[in-house]
Amino acid sequence: MSKTKVTPYLIAYDIADPRRLKRVHRILKNNAIAMQKSVFITVMNRADCLGLVDELEAVINPKEDDIRFYPLPQKPQWYAWGNTLWPDGLVGVLSSKS
Repeated sequence: MSKTKVTPYLIAYDIADPRRLKRVHRILKNNAIAMQKSVFITVMNRADCLGLVDELEAVINPKEDDIRFYPLPQKPQWYAWGNTLWPDGLVGVLSSKS
């Protein structure tokens, strides 16, 4: 039985319209963990990633909006400064063996 490879992703967005912004934020909140207002992190396989991209593409205006997926290494190193709180579930997401 083969395991499906999963990859951590950092997702960032800049959405011009408030209505689309709410929809994009809701979609990402259901699929990832918010790091900041427009920055999320998740771990997913290729099929789930492509499904999320399709869902987001159906909502945005590509001439006005920008969504970026950055693949991360399997064991990323984190550095943070200032008033930084790690979101609940972050460690579990990054240490996922699924």
